Amino acid sequence: MTDVKTQIDETVKANDVVLYMKGTKSMPQCGFSSRVAGVLNYMGVEFSDVNVLADDAVRQGIKDYSDWPTVPQLYVKGEFVGGCDIITEMTLSGELDQLFEDNGVTYDKEAADRIREANG
Repeated sequence: MTDVKTQIDETVKANDVVLYMKGTKSMPQCGFSSRVAGVLNYMGVEFSDVNVLADDAVRQGIKDYSDWPTVPQLYVKGEFVGGCDIITEMTLSGELDQLFEDNGVTYDKEAADRIREANG
């Protein structure tokens, strides 16, 4: 398990934005992963995706790494942000915009505003 933890730690720290998800950003394999990947894609955020379905050790390892029981899991600048519900709430409140701005992550502010307008 240490090797998996090291692999996850290196991935999280080497990429500004990482989404551990079921499937890939271009082909999500569950609704929750699809929602988070869809938000990031729509907002034009460059992110690395890790398909937990491709490796059972990573699928369990990411849950142990974050002490969070579910996937997807979003990391920004090495820090765990949350899963689908948290990312949805942060998107609608504008907190996700602020997190990206605070961490120098490029995103489309107008797209973020459109998401809020459509869900307001």
